Amino acid sequence: MRSAEFDCEKVLRAAMTAFMDKGYGKTSMQDLKKATGLHPGSIYCAFESKRGLLLAALEQYKKDRNAEFNDSFPGKAAVLTELKDYLDNIVQECLSCDASKACLLIKALNELAEQDDEVQQIITSNLALWQQSITDLFEQAKVKGELNAQSDSEHLARYFVMGVYGLRTIAQTHPQANVLQQLADQLYHDVCVQGKH
Repeated sequence: MRSAEFDCEKVLRAAMTAFMDKGYGKTSMQDLKKATGLHPGSIYCAFESKRGLLLAALEQYKKDRNAEFNDSFPGKAAVLTELKDYLDNIVQECLSCDASKACLLIKALNELAEQDDEVQQIITSNLALWQQSITDLFEQAKVKGELNAQSDSEHLARYFVMGVYGLRTIAQTHPQANVLQQLADQLYHDVCVQGKH
């Protein structure tokens, strides 16, 4: 990517929102122009193609989500308390109906994974890193005595991640606050409360 005279992070976040709103295939260059404020020629010059812009947006998404994740777990409270707050925040993201709060990884995975090996590898890697971060949290919770020392942190993380995928999917068809919160509370109970025993 050549150096550009625009705020790259701002442009990439705007592109992310456009891709999350319509999906990659249905997002036109005019949509990207409107979202980013850049003319198609500038987009091609900076990112080489619409696909190049998607790849750069996925990298920015990873950075943003990693920063949000780290902010969600400052270590000031019990790990499981912070995890509950994190899960409640995901419910609020689902309820907001704001494209910028959607999960670009899941959207792109569903749309492009079978068509583009590089995109699939990037998404798979990002999701694996997120799951590993959740596993690490459960390990911390075990060390602090919040979970049974015999709990399988990797299994708990997989179950938790599966539940978050499910919440985001159900939010597309049943975006009622009480439904999503009940499911999130059940997920937390299944993973964290049961993990204490």
